[in-house]
Amino acid sequence: MGFARTCAVALVGVEGVVVEVQADLEPGVAAFTLVGLPDKSLTESKDRVRAAVVNSGSAWPQKKLTVGLSPASVPKGGSGFDLAVACAVLGAAERIDPRVLSDIVMIGELGLDGRVRPVRGVLPAVLAAADAGYEQVVVPECAAAEASLVPGISVLGVRSLRQLIAVLTDEPVPEEDPDEQGRPDPLMAGLRMPGTGTATGMHAAQHDHGHDLADVVGQHSARTAVEVAAAGGHHLFLEGPPGAGKTMLAERLPAVLPRLTKGESLEVTAVHSVAGLLPPGKPLVDIAPYCAPHHSATMQALVGGGQGIARPGAVSLAHRGVLFLDETPEFSSRALDALRQPLEAGHVVIARSAGVVRFPARFLMVLAANPCPCGRFSQRDDLCECPPSMIRRYQARLSGPLLDRVDLRVEVDRVTRTELTERGTRGESTETVADRVRAARERASVRLAGTPWRTNSEVPGRELRSRWYASLGAMDEAERSLEQGALTARGLDRVLRVAWTVADLVGHDRPGATDVALALQLRTGVPRGVPMAIGALS
Repeated sequence: MGFARTCAVALVGVEGVVVEVQADLEPGVAAFTLVGLPDKSLTESKDRVRAAVVNSGSAWPQKKLTVGLSPASVPKGGSGFDLAVACAVLGAAERIDPRVLSDIVMIGELGLDGRVRPVRGVLPAVLAAADAGYEQVVVPECAAAEASLVPGISVLGVRSLRQLIAVLTDEPVPEEDPDEQGRPDPLMAGLRMPGTGTATGMHAAQHDHGHDLADVVGQHSARTAVEVAAAGGHHLFLEGPPGAGKTMLAERLPAVLPRLTKGESLEVTAVHSVAGLLPPGKPLVDIAPYCAPHHSATMQALVGGGQGIARPGAVSLAHRGVLFLDETPEFSSRALDALRQPLEAGHVVIARSAGVVRFPARFLMVLAANPCPCGRFSQRDDLCECPPSMIRRYQARLSGPLLDRVDLRVEVDRVTRTELTERGTRGESTETVADRVRAARERASVRLAGTPWRTNSEVPGRELRSRWYASLGAMDEAERSLEQGALTARGLDRVLRVAWTVADLVGHDRPGATDVALALQLRTGVPRGVPMAIGALS
């Protein structure tokens, strides 16, 4: 009787569970049994592994073979177990020393010719292996850079099963035939999921550095709101006619955000790795992602879900970045209302029959909407032809509880001819605004050191009222708005959070009456007699 074991990783959402892959050979009729709650794609690995082993020059054992995946209670799916199953079988057949395999975690899919293909979720799988105390992992060669992002773990990248067998048995490592020049590497295809290209708006969009805030004509209030949103992580609602610059402002917001820290980069990269969105040659996402789903997106596309084990949705792909919902009233009300919990909690929990998964969802949401179906409704002119009842129904598509979670609400005015044609009056560049945002984030991080919060938008209201309070009398006007019903209790807390962000941008030790007035103006849209420019408040 032969027995061998090695390890692989089962992914549940973006969290990994180390699975022990055991192979047992017994005398009897040749058969291959796979147990341990595998799904269809994992059950098919029996044929892939057998062909890969034979085509790699090793003999397939003609005995009763049982492969067990432990713990058996954890659902397992995908083709990432192929490499571990093949090595466990070869260890049981004594082609490889079983003692060498026991402390190695193996991740990879096998082709019928023995090549090792990449799979989604390599980074979270290696993180799970490191957390479990393992020090060695074997991954496909093209995914070795992604696996190497995890500190303290030795990564071996292999291109074929033949190479891995040679390394484990101390034999000369064979050279693989190079691919034809000028043709893409077929192994890289496994790093991306079909239907996740840039045209879908669900990709990890690296923002275009050619987009500059100085390109936006006018819109001083909206530019200030974008700066405050970036500095404090506050959600933003832009309402205005078509062509006023709402999408331009949203597209330039990621460039204003600070670069991700190492911990944030690993979080974001893990989500995109599971979703199959990591571009080849770019294993680490180190800048804020930008996700802009189409208004026809379903609730599952926004918050996550799908058949079997849930996949991350747009709110998770925008983790630590920007989620832009253009033409927000055109989204289904069911999909929009599903955003309420992630906006408050910073994560989303999806329960399915195959299991419960938890995805991170700490994002900056930007909503953009026209004021009416024709888009020309305004308090300043009479160009709109929509009846009042139609305007009310259109605006009512955004529920009150959802809008109550949005800190900044700005009306984007129509650009005038003078603003569009005047020369030499460009606004501040992205670099200038980004420097102020970076300085404000640093002030906030010093104040929030030793707490679980990173930005002002994450701090609970009770902490702001008890530990970090505004100047004496600064909140009087906001409290009067609460008594008059213009603000809810949640709205009052959010005004105080925005006031702290304004104070960080200006350089004040704590929010004063002017900071709170600007926060109220950005929240309610009612003029408070303060300049709508951060530089004018300094």
